[in-house]
Amino acid sequence: MPGNSPKLTTRKLNCNASNNLVNSNEMKNVLVTGANKGIGFEVARQMAELGYYVFLGCRDLQKGQEAAQKIKELGTLHIEALQIDVSDLDSVRQAVAGLATKVEALDILINNAGTAGTQPQNISECDMSVVRELFDTNFFGAIQTTQAMMPLLKKSSQPVIINVSSELGSLAMQTGEGRNPNWDLYHVYGSTKTALNAFTIALAHEFRDTKFRINSVTPGYTATDLNGFAGFKTAAQGAKPIVKLATIDADGPTGKFFREEGEVPW
Repeated sequence: MPGNSPKLTTRKLNCNASNNLVNSNEMKNVLVTGANKGIGFEVARQMAELGYYVFLGCRDLQKGQEAAQKIKELGTLHIEALQIDVSDLDSVRQAVAGLATKVEALDILINNAGTAGTQPQNISECDMSVVRELFDTNFFGAIQTTQAMMPLLKKSSQPVIINVSSELGSLAMQTGEGRNPNWDLYHVYGSTKTALNAFTIALAHEFRDTKFRINSVTPGYTATDLNGFAGFKTAAQGAKPIVKLATIDADGPTGKFFREEGEVPW
């Protein structure tokens, strides 16, 4: 938040004393939502290590600052916490206002914040409060965050938007052979990711003739608190395909769905 930015000495960063804006011509700026733990934390860490200036988005600012400090202790200074609750429009607007005092443009937005909710989620009887909670964060939260950040993204020379999805969001995989029976525990969660994928398609089509690159990415079955740490991939491994797609060049794909092994069918 304003006033909390550390004084950085890295050669890639140039602060203008008159407005304290990060010079986006020398260091690209990234916002990762839901980044104080799990996959989001690893995405933030890896992006910072690659030389990006990372805003570590989180609902609880103290937890975000603690997470940012952990990354700094690894030797990466160009990272700071930004308070943002993607399900709260006022919080999103405040985050944009704060970010605008620090950067001239936002180059990469990674919509990672999400929740899996309680299980099982049999769609025929799941309480509507659970349905609304998951959609508020996983779907509506990503949309309103993207809309609010759009003015800053449009100022970038090469804006990228990544929506962190899941194989459960793939209708082709949900209806194909070899469907994982455990997915029945996550009917609502999967539905939010299908909706998120539809948002990716619509947004990429809207900006199809522009400099934007917009994609969905699934980290794969990663051990996080969303699944009780039951996944077979580490958070660092789950972050890898997200970072790869976030750092594509101007000729990279747009309007697609990817995992580490390659493209995923919608």
